Amino acid sequence: MPPDVAAFTDTYLPTVNGATYTIRTWRERWLGRGGRMDVVYPGSSHDPDTGEHPVRSLPFPFYEGFRLGAPTVPDAVRDIDIVHAHSPFGVGLAGLRLARRTDRPLVASYHTPAAEYAGYLAEGWLMNGVARAGNAYERWFLDRADHVIAPSDTAKADLEARGVGPVSTVANGIDVDRFAPTDAAAFRARHDLPGRGERPLVGYTGRHGFEKQLSDLVRAIDGTDAVLLFGGDGPARKTLEEQVAGSDADVRFLGFLDREELPAFYSALDVFAFPSPVETQGLVALEAMACGTPVVGVEAGALVETIDEDATGYHYDPGDVAGFRAALDRALAERDRLAETCLSRRESMGVERAVDALAAVYDAVL
Repeated sequence: MPPDVAAFTDTYLPTVNGATYTIRTWRERWLGRGGRMDVVYPGSSHDPDTGEHPVRSLPFPFYEGFRLGAPTVPDAVRDIDIVHAHSPFGVGLAGLRLARRTDRPLVASYHTPAAEYAGYLAEGWLMNGVARAGNAYERWFLDRADHVIAPSDTAKADLEARGVGPVSTVANGIDVDRFAPTDAAAFRARHDLPGRGERPLVGYTGRHGFEKQLSDLVRAIDGTDAVLLFGGDGPARKTLEEQVAGSDADVRFLGFLDREELPAFYSALDVFAFPSPVETQGLVALEAMACGTPVVGVEAGALVETIDEDATGYHYDPGDVAGFRAALDRALAERDRLAETCLSRRESMGVERAVDALAAVYDAVL
């Protein structure tokens, strides 16, 4: 039988992001294999299923939808075999406490660099100081884990260069049954978008953080006939809207999209654009590819390996807006060929392979 696992996370439903999606999907697959994977998370409007344990929480004042959870260990998870912390903060600290008190192994996932959160707490020169403090704290937490999981070889190498270990690569994986090409006509009509072939659609969805360099995407689109779609929200949105107001770019802000809408969103696009240099894997890029949409991304972070150059999309150098535009133009011109390659690799992106690798890590720490 698979071991009993308690996953501790500082972000969970109804908030939708890469970490939330991964935890939820891994849990479903783990239960399907006859195992137990309980989730401890900040209490929210999400109606918990059996095995989901909300703890007391407060709204996070700098980003709507996130909550700060108390470092509380529910009695229901004290008998598990493995503690899996998906974040190093409040609820993640509760996982560390449980592992220490019960002498259970602690596995820690590296979903998002702690330094990314600096943009929520400070601006200007203060942001660098907050980022350094975040990195130091993150290292302290990871050093207390028996095993660390990174979602890409790039993220694994980064952690090992910082002296963290042992580290294994376990890709997050995606649900290829959900993320598949779909008829996007209704989505286009609902959001008053041009039909296929009328004007190119380029899009991004995810957190609108300053560290994502989304302003480069607006500059790359400015002066072209493409329509740029932003799904999601975040602290950089107001700045982006001000930037758009001073440009000739045709940019539409769609806000948060329901998970059920995402396959249609990706399928509606001609190209998915990803300027973020700080990704540990870039799950949304894989989702787009699984829907047959090529990706243009910055040649930095995990996107170096997530995007297969001239096969599933193209890269450009960090900060090179002209290079970004040229890569977008090339991907648009070669969309059909790139889309075929994306679709041919769908199975390799699947979550079942990820859960196989996760099970191997659990076996190792036991």
